[in-house]
Amino acid sequence: MAATETVTKPEVSLDLPWNVVVHDDPVNLMDYVTWVFMKVFSYPKARAEILMLEVHQSGRSIVWTGQRERAELYTHQLQGFQLRTTMEKAAE
Repeated sequence: MAATETVTKPEVSLDLPWNVVVHDDPVNLMDYVTWVFMKVFSYPKARAEILMLEVHQSGRSIVWTGQRERAELYTHQLQGFQLRTTMEKAAE
């Protein structure tokens, strides 16, 4: 009789990249959102403005992608600045 080998694949990998998503809201001014992106991510003003405009025009923007723990940290920091922010698994 031949032995069978079972291969299991974990359902969720902690190493998968995660997206930090900022959603548009009617409260925060565009200059403020730009400033927050510069403060939290140390983005140059030009990049922060591009992301802010994407939030404003598209309703959301992926502002950072990487490891889950850092994504959680950034999500909480942005929420601390009163930005509507969520996390999602990045497409594989």
